Amino acid sequence: MPKWLKTFLKILAGLVLLIVLLVIGATLYITFNKAKVLKMVNEQLDKSVDGTLIIGDMKPNFFKDLPDISLSLKNVLVRDKNFDHHKHTLLNAKDFDISLNTVALLRGTIDINHIQISNAAIDLFTDSTGYSNTSVFKKDNKKVKDNKSESSSSTQLKKFTLSNVNFTVDNRKAHKLFNFAVNDLKGHMSYPDTGWHADFHLNVLAKSMAFNSLHGSFIQNKQLVGDFIAGYNENTGKINVKSAPLTIGNDPFNINAVFETGKDRTNFSIRVVADQLLWRNASALLSPNITLVLNRFNLSKPLAVTANISGSFGVGGDPSLYITAKTKDNTLTMPGGTIENCNFNGIFTNNHVNGKGLGDENSIIKLIGLSGTYNHLPFTVDTGSIINLVKPIATGNFKSTFPIADLNYFLEDNVAKFSNGWADINLKYRADIVDYKINKPMIQGAIHVKEADINYFPRNLLFKKTSFSLNFVGDDLIMSNIHLQSGRSIVTMTGRVNNFLNLYYNAPEKILLTWQINSPQLYLGEFIGFLKPRRSAPVKTTRSNSGNIVDQLSNVLERGKAEMHMEVANVHYKKFLATNAHADLLTTDDGVIIKTISVKHAGGSLRMNGRVTQGKNLNSFALNTTVSNVNMREFFYAFDNFGMKDFTYENLKGYLSAKTNITGAITDAGNLVPRSINGALDLNLKDAALLNFKPITGVGKFAFPFRNLNNIMVPSLNARFDLRGDKIIINPMELNSSVINMDIAGVYGLTNGTDIALDIPLRNPEKDANITDKDELKKRRFKGIVVHIRAYDENGKLKIGLNNNHK
Repeated sequence: MPKWLKTFLKILAGLVLLIVLLVIGATLYITFNKAKVLKMVNEQLDKSVDGTLIIGDMKPNFFKDLPDISLSLKNVLVRDKNFDHHKHTLLNAKDFDISLNTVALLRGTIDINHIQISNAAIDLFTDSTGYSNTSVFKKDNKKVKDNKSESSSSTQLKKFTLSNVNFTVDNRKAHKLFNFAVNDLKGHMSYPDTGWHADFHLNVLAKSMAFNSLHGSFIQNKQLVGDFIAGYNENTGKINVKSAPLTIGNDPFNINAVFETGKDRTNFSIRVVADQLLWRNASALLSPNITLVLNRFNLSKPLAVTANISGSFGVGGDPSLYITAKTKDNTLTMPGGTIENCNFNGIFTNNHVNGKGLGDENSIIKLIGLSGTYNHLPFTVDTGSIINLVKPIATGNFKSTFPIADLNYFLEDNVAKFSNGWADINLKYRADIVDYKINKPMIQGAIHVKEADINYFPRNLLFKKTSFSLNFVGDDLIMSNIHLQSGRSIVTMTGRVNNFLNLYYNAPEKILLTWQINSPQLYLGEFIGFLKPRRSAPVKTTRSNSGNIVDQLSNVLERGKAEMHMEVANVHYKKFLATNAHADLLTTDDGVIIKTISVKHAGGSLRMNGRVTQGKNLNSFALNTTVSNVNMREFFYAFDNFGMKDFTYENLKGYLSAKTNITGAITDAGNLVPRSINGALDLNLKDAALLNFKPITGVGKFAFPFRNLNNIMVPSLNARFDLRGDKIIINPMELNSSVINMDIAGVYGLTNGTDIALDIPLRNPEKDANITDKDELKKRRFKGIVVHIRAYDENGKLKIGLNNNHK
């Protein structure tokens, strides 16, 4: 062995022996001078204490921290001078181990290299006035520093360990409560020129992390495990902390935090990053007031989350929160439904408007680039927001283009069923959120539907190739480019509802929809469903609930009114055909008010006003009608002889003008209810003829066998009839014809009860054909023999005989 090596080993052995001897000597010193050393430790610690410090016992531990000497302190208690008032002990440690520098100890001074606290409770308490039990360390030690016999250097801690320690920060003034059960905390510290540096391992249970105890705790009852690097800069007063990474529960997080200690109060800023975090795991980390809102929603896949939390330990109120989240192709469940293929970049902050405070009222949730599929409807919302979590308001710009049949999943067949065609929606909305559902949205924008087939269930109406545009402008609804086809009917429409959005929710019965309607041909029978009572299709319970929007829409469709101004080239109803139709109608929740209808028909014209009212079993009507110069044959044919069987269009020829004021009833199928008409009919006939009318021809068989009573020409006739169900009251009238003159009065029964008096002069009117003087004709009219005939019903058969009751 080289000589130099032998020399080095001897020196090294000597140094080791020296150290061992020094340690043994220090240990023996402490053992035999326990009271003196304990007094020195108490005195060193008492320099910074303004209260009570008690160390129950002290024992040396020779081998624990060689070459330092470890002192094991038992039952260490630190209390401030106001403990009796607030009852919060600052430190209560069953085991408090201190590692002392051996050389410094032999010099009579204390230099602590390692502190280990276990089985302890640390409680940093601040009452509502701002007084803290940490004031126990605020004793004036100027006299100590002036004592030149003491070292002026500050004690530097090299290592620290905490195990089974309950650590609490309870600030009643600032409403903050932090409570951690420290299972294990181990770290090392070094002291560069500008402060200190530490690295440590943390394993704690966060029982409470309440930045505002009024709202509850963040990360409550979550296990925190991770390694940290921390540093303090004396020049800036800032403590920087970084984790790599920190596990909270079962999720890894990267933490960066800054604590500003150089001011009157300690400000903090914490940044938390998680690349794969489930929604419910994320919401469980927040305070209960926020968790309550977020747990109404859920995402099936993890999302990327960042959270920035900043505030101050010295003031009350919530910290500032700014949280971002990203997800793609996720499934979002929420009250009222599920969004598939969900994508968004989300932002949450409780400082929406600077200067309005931090809290739920000033919070906002933003979903940027939100897209997905809701009940088979694909949609995008460029920026959707929920403002104010106390009284939430949702805003955004909703866009969607989809096959119109997809609406069936949304409407659940309550209102209508769609097929074929497309829909395009572009709406800006603003809505209250009640029970976390959209409520009473106020919208702007447009909805376009093209070439759709619509089956409207409440009225059993089917529309083909339907197109329309709904434009929401201000509070008004404007409808344009509407094209409807139902069977052979073709309709184009424009419409408007003023103050629509306000009335839609608050007073749907006051909604007035003004329509301008044009049609080349309209078959009224295809719209007969409007006469039927409203019916609802059965709800399919297998589909998700679409919320209150559909219910409200159905309510509005039924309770709202429509004012219709119609121009129709051709109107068809069964045998009826009219041209150049103009109508002003007002629909109500129980029928239709006919302001005016005018049409061309049978070579003349008809004008009408009145009302049709829906009933449970039948529909009633009240009409005022003016008929001008219509062809009687065509007119009676079109109206199915007005319910008469013995007097039909085949018995008539000529032109009719009339005025009616009648009431009656029609069925849901649009058929006139027999014997339901009541009212008055005033008519005028010109160039008329009565053809093969049995009551007349029956008389002629024995009274006028040589006259042609099968074709009685009537140049003019004025008459008034009162309609009484199945009876027609014939007011006295004069019939002057080509073959016979007669006065007629009585009752014509549609079923029975006919009783008509006919006063018939036997004189042949042809003898007076050349007389033009009216007075002369009147004298000659009843000249000669006059036969008084009675046509009456007997046991359901029409009897004709002499009228013995004639006066």
